[in-house]
Amino acid sequence: MDFLGRVYDWFADGQNWSGNSGIPNRLIEHLQLTLVAMLIALVIAFPIGLVLGHTRRGGNVAVNVSNIGRAIPSFALLVLGAQLWGIGEIEGMSKAALLALIALAIPPIITNTYVGMSQVDESIRDSAKGVGMRSTQRMLRVELPIALPLVFAGIRISALQVVATATLAAVVASGGLGRFIVDGIAVRDFPKVFAGALLVAALALTIEGVLALGQRVMVSDGLRAEGPRAVRQPGLEAQGSMLLVEAGSIPNREEAP
Repeated sequence: MDFLGRVYDWFADGQNWSGNSGIPNRLIEHLQLTLVAMLIALVIAFPIGLVLGHTRRGGNVAVNVSNIGRAIPSFALLVLGAQLWGIGEIEGMSKAALLALIALAIPPIITNTYVGMSQVDESIRDSAKGVGMRSTQRMLRVELPIALPLVFAGIRISALQVVATATLAAVVASGGLGRFIVDGIAVRDFPKVFAGALLVAALALTIEGVLALGQRVMVSDGLRAEGPRAVRQPGLEAQGSMLLVEAGSIPNREEAP
């Protein structure tokens, strides 16, 4: 109880709520780094997964990208980025941290978007083609709405990974909530370390809740009824990877749009 009391005292200290090192400013830094990394990753990864899934080509590329992204430790990416690009800043954000987070966020978005698009029932694709829809219309107006549950699953996975790894970014001189943990460890201020961990956990849960609400609003009731479930892909078990798919495995067929 004494330790928890010290944690409470840390939160109750007004100095921890003001200035550049205060909780509000560190929270803004963490959110800024997370949001920018996610937006850039979406701009890069979503169109790739969308087109590959629509054409049902390049499935091996999507799987291999996912495996590579999961195999490289997050901390290793941060350290490598710091060595390659230094610890300079872009608009107040660490270059190494930002680039590492973008690389971390891309694989789940590509893979889940590809799987969601490629598993749209063939009869639905044929029906859309039969009523005269062009390829782009079928992709955006028919296939994408059906694939949205899996697309959102990939975005949620990426967002949680980025939020967690942005905490480690403090090791390479980045800001954010991770500063409380890194700085606390440096001076053996363990209530500060614990408080920083609580703040990161609360932020991760909040972002997950916001994304879950967004998914509920954007995905139709009929598609939400079943919901995606995690199924281990035979081709990925050797790597220990997990994809969020509705059923079956990634299609092997190569079909024209």
